[in-house]
Formats: sequence, C-alpha cells, structure tokens
Amino acid sequence: MPNPSLLILPGDGIGPEVMAEVRKIIDWYGAKRDLAFDVSEDLVGGAAYDAHGTPLHDDTMARAQEVDAVLLGAVGGPKYDALDFSVKPERGLLRLRKEMDLFANLRPAQCFDALADFSSLKKDVVAGLDIMIVRELTSGIYFGEPRGIIEEGNERVGINTQRYTESEIDRVARAAFELARKRGGKLCSMEKANVMESGILWREVVTEVGKDYPDVALSHMYADAGAMQLCRWPKQFDVIVTDNLFGDLLSDAAAMLTGSLGMLPSASLGAPMENGRPKALYEPVHGSAPDIAGQGKANPIACILSFAMALRYSFDEGAEADRLEGAVETVLAQGLRTADLLGEEGAEPVSTSQMGDAIVDALNASL
Repeated sequence: MPNPSLLILPGDGIGPEVMAEVRKIIDWYGAKRDLAFDVSEDLVGGAAYDAHGTPLHDDTMARAQEVDAVLLGAVGGPKYDALDFSVKPERGLLRLRKEMDLFANLRPAQCFDALADFSSLKKDVVAGLDIMIVRELTSGIYFGEPRGIIEEGNERVGINTQRYTESEIDRVARAAFELARKRGGKLCSMEKANVMESGILWREVVTEVGKDYPDVALSHMYADAGAMQLCRWPKQFDVIVTDNLFGDLLSDAAAMLTGSLGMLPSASLGAPMENGRPKALYEPVHGSAPDIAGQGKANPIACILSFAMALRYSFDEGAEADRLEGAVETVLAQGLRTADLLGEEGAEPVSTSQMGDAIVDALNASL
C-alpha cells in the first residue's frame, strides 16, 4: 500500500521556520512509528509571486488536487502590499480553498492547563477549554455577487453580497453534526436570523439536518450573542457551526481565549476523494509575522498541531494525533515557552528549533 501523500507549502515570513519543525515531526513518525509520508514541497503566496509572478502556480494547484493533504505555513507581508489585489499572496490561499472546494473550516480552541494563566480571561473560565468552531469557507459574503466599488450619484458605494444555497448550508451542517457526534454531543448554530434572510434560511436548513442526528443536542444563537457568550463562559459550547463571515470573527475571538494565536491550528475539509479521504488543507491560524521572520522567535506549535489534525482527519490516525498533542502538552507543562508565551519578566524563551526538538524528545519519551 503506498504511503499517504503530503504537499508542504511553507509560504512567507515565519512559514518556512515553523514548517521546518513540522518536518522533524513527520520524519519522527516515519522512523519511530512506521508511518511514512510521501512529502513534496512547493511555493505559495509571496514566495510564489517572486518566482512565478503569481501567488499560486497552476502546476502547484494541480498537485494540491492530487495529494492526500496539503500543509501550509503562512502567506503575506508588507513587501507585497502594493501589488494588485488579484496577485496578492492571500489570493493563493483563497484559490486553494475555492478550487479544492474546502467548505468546512475546523478551528479548535483548546486551552492547555499550563497556559491557563496566560489568557486574558480568568483561569476558571478558560482552564480545560476545548471547543471546535466549524466555519463555512467557500460561500457567503466573501464570495457572493454582485460585489465591488461603484459610483452612485456623487459618491462611491462598496457592495458585498451575502448569499447561501440550501445545499451549501446542508453540507457544512452535516460536517458539524458528525464532529459533535464524536465529541460532546452538542452543536450550537450561530447566525443572524433576526435581521438577515440568509440567517433565516441557515437556521431552517440546520434544523432540518438536525433531524438526522437525534443523538446531538442542537441549539441556535444569534452570532453577536454568541460572541458575548464566548467571552462570558466559553465552556458551555462543544461544537459551533456558522457562516463564513461570522466564523471568521468568532474563531479569532475564540483563539484569543487560549492566550496566543501561535497555539492554534486549523483544518479546511472538502468532499471525500476516491480513496475516501477528504480534500484537505491544514494551516496554523497565525499570519506570516514578517517582523520576526528569520530570528528563531516564532512559535511552531500551531503548525505542529495542524499536522496533528491531519493525522486525525485525513489519515485516520487518531491515536497518533493524541500522542502528538500529548507531547505538546508535556513540553508546555515542563515550562518551555517561545517568546509569544512568556508571562514572566526575565524569563528566557526557547527558540523555534528548540521548541521543535523538545516536542520530538517528548514523542520519544511517549514510546
């Protein structure tokens, strides 16, 4: 049986640095757990623009469609701010999401016990937090037509259109129900059905889908109230499903409950391929952080945990995903911190590579 295939796109800024630490983890699984991957690497974002004049070459897009999973570092940076919108680094990522039809974006917000004091919220509010936000990723206001900036009378008008079909809502709702069924059995759907017709349709479709999942407790909440409740008592939630815009906002709010964007992974999943695996792209939530690129200050944990999500959702290696997440928890419990996680004055941070090495050591200790 051939090894599963993985396309690595390190991207820009700190992307190559954090991805180098993931490569250590991948190599460890091949050497110590008889779990080898056929790994290839290519360019995306600003790096691809520098080489090809486009943020994602057609050949790279074709390879992404063929592999079992894509792992991406980060894209963008001030170097590319003056580029035309059509060739900005972020367009490469958006093209991957759109053409691979990655409609379900999974963003976990988990607070490791060792970092509970690092959150801006009280420890009892966030300690033990483990929620999953499922964001619809390929439709909604970011893709709806008409859109643009037009002249109307004597002023300019910016237009974006919120648009959802029943089938688009149905498929992301089913993905969320399936996740909730495997977790705590609770799903909260968030929209703005009080003021938006798309929200009314969203609530109706999710409710109808819920009839196929009688074992999952379904609730509904307006998205603005959901944002407030995430800050008030986030542990009331298990899985949250919401649209593209609200998911973008709510997942970033939930991310900061854990204390650092450098800790949070994500998965973007599509329909199953012929081999049964979903089309999939895994990436850390954080950006390219060009201000610290090349300095060994970046936190690689979010990218490493993104690979753990790949183990779980693409390669059906849940036990090995648990092993890797446990190694991260062990290292944090030992007090190792990259610069973004330092809470005490005078504390010495570990470098990007030192954090990666420590996680490999913890993996070895788990055998």
